[in-house]
Amino acid sequence: MNRSYLTRREMLARSGMGLGMLALGQLASEDARAVAASSKSMASAATHFQPRAKRVVHLFMNGGPSQVDTFDPKPMLEKYHGKPIPASLPTERKTGGALASPFRFEKYGQSGIEVSELYQQTAQHIDDLCVVRSMHSDIPNHEPALLLMNCGDNIMPRPSMGSWVTYGLGTENNNLPGFMVLCPGGYPILGPKNWRSAFLPGAYQGTYIDSKHQEISKLIADIDNPHPADEQRKQLDLLQRFNANHLASRRHDPQLESRIESFELAYRMQFEATDAFDLSKEPKHILELYGEGLQGRQLLLTRRLLERGVRFLQVWHGAGQEWDHHSDIEISLRNLCGQWDRPLAAFLTDLKQRGMLDETLVLWGGEFGRTPVAEMPSLSGRDHNHYGFSVWMAGGGVRGGHVHGATDEFGFKAAEDRVHVHDLHATILHLLGLDHEQLTYRYAGRDFRLTDVHGNVIHDLIS
Repeated sequence: MNRSYLTRREMLARSGMGLGMLALGQLASEDARAVAASSKSMASAATHFQPRAKRVVHLFMNGGPSQVDTFDPKPMLEKYHGKPIPASLPTERKTGGALASPFRFEKYGQSGIEVSELYQQTAQHIDDLCVVRSMHSDIPNHEPALLLMNCGDNIMPRPSMGSWVTYGLGTENNNLPGFMVLCPGGYPILGPKNWRSAFLPGAYQGTYIDSKHQEISKLIADIDNPHPADEQRKQLDLLQRFNANHLASRRHDPQLESRIESFELAYRMQFEATDAFDLSKEPKHILELYGEGLQGRQLLLTRRLLERGVRFLQVWHGAGQEWDHHSDIEISLRNLCGQWDRPLAAFLTDLKQRGMLDETLVLWGGEFGRTPVAEMPSLSGRDHNHYGFSVWMAGGGVRGGHVHGATDEFGFKAAEDRVHVHDLHATILHLLGLDHEQLTYRYAGRDFRLTDVHGNVIHDLIS
C-alpha cells in the first residue's frame, strides 16, 4: 500500500538522528576500506571467448619508474650527456641536458633483449617477458595518471580494473575476496579511489591489506575469533535476518546490500585467510628463494592467494611515491630495484615451477615514465613523462621474449607501435576472455566500460 507519510523511525533516520543507520551508511560508502565479495554476487561467470589467463597480478611501482634506466636502453643519451637534446621536449618542469643512464645494459636469454643491470635476476626470465616500450598516457601528474592506469579515466569516478575483472569473471574462492590490494604502510596517494568499485556493486571493490605486517592479526584486523564457531554462526544468522528486513525497506540499495553480504564473507575469511596469510607454512627453500625483505613477503603472499582462487591482486611498492625520482636517481633507483629484483625472479620461478604462470597474467609498471633529460636544479633526477614509458607482462598468454614498440632515439616519446593505457586494458581483458566492448554496466542511462569509448586489443602482444 502506498503512503505519503514517514514513520517515526524513518524520520529519525533521514534527519540524522538514526545513528545506527548513519554508521552503516558510512561503512557502505565507496571509500570504505574493503567491501568484500559475497558468494551470490561473485560466482564464477562465463567468458566471451576462450581465456588465456585466469587471474591477474598487477605490480604497481607508484611514482613512475624510469624506462631509460630499466627496460629501454638509449645509447644516444651517452653521446649527448649534459648537452641539450636536438628535439622539442615539452616537460612539466625546467630541465637541462641529456642524462645518460648510470646503469649498464646487457642482452639476456635467447631473445637477446637488453635489460638494465638493476634487474639482472629478473632478466633471467626475459624469454617469458613481453616488454612494451611504447606506452603513452594523457597527463604528467600523479593523481590523474594513477586514475587512468587503475580506473581507465583521468578524472571521473570509474570502477578500477580489478573491479571490472571480478565483475566479469567472479571469484574461484567464496571464502576470500576476489580482488585484493597489498600496499605496505597505509594508503597510497588517492587511497581507495585506486581500487574502487564506483558505480559497480560494492562487492567488487578491492580489499585493502597493509602488507608491511608479518603477524596475521595485524594484516587483517579482528581476524581472530574469540567465540565458538557455532555460537558466532547463530549470531550472524540473526543479524542477517534483521539486515534482510532493513534492506527490503530500502529498495535493495546495492551499496547497502554489498555491505550486508560482506558480514558473511568476513565470517568465512576467519578460517580461510588465517591459513592463506601464514607464511610459516612454506618450506625453507621457498622462503630462502624469496628472501627476507618486504617485497619478497608480498610476492610470496601473492602466490598463496592466487593458489586459493583470488582473481585480481594489485601489489604496491609502498604507500609513498617511492619511484618519483626528481633527484638522486642513481642511488634511489638502485635501492628500489634491489628490493624487487630477487623477489620478482623468485615469483616468476615459483609460478612457473607450479604450472601457474601460463594462467596468471603478471603486469609490472607505474603510472608513467621519466624524462631522458635531467631535472633542474639538481640535475641528478628525471621529471615526469607520460609521452613514452615501459611496462612488461609475463604469463597468461602473452608473447614471451618479445619487445613491442619503441620510443624515439632519446627515450622521450612513443614512436613506433604506440600503446595507450586504454589499449593495455583492452588487451588484458582479452587475455582473460573478455571483450572490452561487451563488458559493460548500465548506469545513469548509459553503458559504461573500462575502456570507455577507446581502446584496441594489441594482438602483437599475444602469443
